[in-house]
Amino acid sequence: MRGCRSMMLQLLVGVLACLGAVMVVDAEDPYRYFTWVVTYGTISPLGTSQQGILINGQFPGPRLDIVTNDNVIINVINKIDQPFLLTWNGIKNRKSSWQDGTLGTNCPIPPGRNFTYHVQVKDQIGTFMYFPSLQMHKASGGFGGINMYTRPKIPLPFAQPADDFHLLIGDWYKAGHKALQSTLDSGRKLAFPDGLLINGVQRGIKFTGDPGKTYMIRLSNVGLSTSINFRIQGHKMKLVEMGGSHTIQQTYGSLDVHVGQSLSVLVTLNQPAKDYFIVASSRFTSPVLTSTGYLTYSNSQVKASGAMPVGPSASDVPWSMNQARSFRCNMTASAARPNPQGTYHYGSEKIVTTYKLSNSEARINGKLRYAINGVSYVNPDTPLKLADWFNIPGVFDLKSYNKKTAATPAKLGTPVVANLLHDFVEIIFSNRENTIQSWYLAGNDFWIVGFGPLKWTAAQRKHYNAVDAPKGYTIQVYPKSWTAILVSLDNKGMWDLRSQIWPRRYLGQEMYVKVWNDEKSLYTEYNPPKNALLCGKARGQHA
Repeated sequence: MRGCRSMMLQLLVGVLACLGAVMVVDAEDPYRYFTWVVTYGTISPLGTSQQGILINGQFPGPRLDIVTNDNVIINVINKIDQPFLLTWNGIKNRKSSWQDGTLGTNCPIPPGRNFTYHVQVKDQIGTFMYFPSLQMHKASGGFGGINMYTRPKIPLPFAQPADDFHLLIGDWYKAGHKALQSTLDSGRKLAFPDGLLINGVQRGIKFTGDPGKTYMIRLSNVGLSTSINFRIQGHKMKLVEMGGSHTIQQTYGSLDVHVGQSLSVLVTLNQPAKDYFIVASSRFTSPVLTSTGYLTYSNSQVKASGAMPVGPSASDVPWSMNQARSFRCNMTASAARPNPQGTYHYGSEKIVTTYKLSNSEARINGKLRYAINGVSYVNPDTPLKLADWFNIPGVFDLKSYNKKTAATPAKLGTPVVANLLHDFVEIIFSNRENTIQSWYLAGNDFWIVGFGPLKWTAAQRKHYNAVDAPKGYTIQVYPKSWTAILVSLDNKGMWDLRSQIWPRRYLGQEMYVKVWNDEKSLYTEYNPPKNALLCGKARGQHA
């Protein structure tokens, strides 16, 4: 009898174990596998042949269509003649800055080698992009769009669109990345861009839809330095998402999209059946660059005609600032989770630290550089994250960050600031220059609470949007102006805080934010991946 009971108990334990295994497998988020081969290839985006950076032979690169919480496994094989990395603009990489793809977190992929990214898009929805992060590779391609869809059980605050189109807009040079890098290395500024592109071409891109249906158009500015205004002849655009969160649905005739930003709009095909012009034009530039395409009704028999849709004056900064102030977060909509986006009351949180960051142009050792608070960033041979994890001395010093924003002779350095996990931080971006700036914080999103002209003062806080500020990960700072953001640093790791104006980033307008606590736990941060590339002083360490 005891033997029978023992056998029954073993059988029951076995069944439960099997059920447990099934439950674990069933509960795990889906995996999506990709292999991307990075090569050079001949492209002609402005009508003349030039060398481009292709992914799987494509320019722009393949679009990533993924769903909230997917595990995205991308094996990147580098077949160009320089080290290479991809970064995932706006993807938080929860607990894993190891996957961020910048020189502060990753060793580059040598020519002829590969690295497999494991990007988990935890608790995110929206429109994003990827692009090369090293040197000036971005100027030759290697970029693409990321469409991140909500899970089926999470309701959208709008009817399901009939389809969506992702438009990668950006400035472009006929010179390749090596020539542009050589210009910057020589201490000179880049010339004015040669044109604008929409999905890799200057003219003639076409998108087709059925009359009466509504489509989502996703816009990402993948360019190097130029803000862009986008508009569609005869059609209004309803903004529904920016920075990975749903917005109050307001209608616009045209929208400014700054370098490194992505957003989503809904467009209803409610006009007479024909072709309509799509226009992207440069902002705050002289001359004004344009790229055009077509929105085509599926039953159209008439080519686009009439005047091109007109955008704001190229130099009209107040127009752009007022539009940015009009954006609001949809507090009652669900985002990646079923709870409303307004559940977290950021406006009542106590600020732990305020960082005041001022960008500047400088000459150091006779060459052009860009700086934050007078310090121009230099990448060490060892990624900051590896140095921090393995306790390698001499790579960075937390004292290198300069708190003073006043103009002083700029110097080279590797500025890093440290904050405890969950610190609530205010960042004031101060732009004393006559050019627009665009800033990015990796691993986190933030509330965009204020814009203003001239100099920021503490009195401006009473004018912050403390109720329904939009969220973002890239934010513009207008000429001779300031922008204020609030961020809850809830993602442990080493995170890039950089200019999205790529020549400025390449020449030093960058720093890193270390988010930490004194425990090593998989609940707050993953260990280095077993396939981590090791370089510099980290060679010989064991991931």
